[in-house]
Amino acid sequence: MQVTATEIPAVKRVVPRRFGDERGWFSETFRADILAQAGIGNAFVQDNQSFSAPAGTVRGLHFQVAPMAQAKLVRVLAGSILDVAVDLRRGSPTFGRHVAVRLDAQGGEQLFVPPGFAHGFCTLEPDTMVAYKVDAYYSPEHDRSLLWNDPEIGIAWPVDADSAILSGKDQAAPRLAALPDQF
Repeated sequence: MQVTATEIPAVKRVVPRRFGDERGWFSETFRADILAQAGIGNAFVQDNQSFSAPAGTVRGLHFQVAPMAQAKLVRVLAGSILDVAVDLRRGSPTFGRHVAVRLDAQGGEQLFVPPGFAHGFCTLEPDTMVAYKVDAYYSPEHDRSLLWNDPEIGIAWPVDADSAILSGKDQAAPRLAALPDQF
């Protein structure tokens, strides 16, 4: 397993090795010891999975505030996504900046998103399934959203606002400038 920092060092790419033969391949998708050596010592407590039938489905940008702020380890089981993490840590030199990474089932790459970041993704193909581990339980009282296409953030989504398939919650999310100091 290889772990590397992205352009925002707190967000990490995790690439598990695959061992293949005529039957297919085998991969260790989670190794606490290797992740801890790379600075990811989070104790994950919940696994989540989503299925999106149409391409162009946007889920996010979501986050939870303290004391239930979550780190996430995201991977794609079927299909592909553009996975995005936005830095919401007000004192950070990368506040308001984002990381966007293509993840797909073929490559098996994962993205670690630490607490203090909003997270979301857009499906790039139909029938996409995403799984992720979190280190805090889901808490409706601490659940928050950030507008997925806030021009201040400038994410180059692969879908425009008229074509994106979103929940009502995600359509009504506030812009970055309207968020209170959360982290």
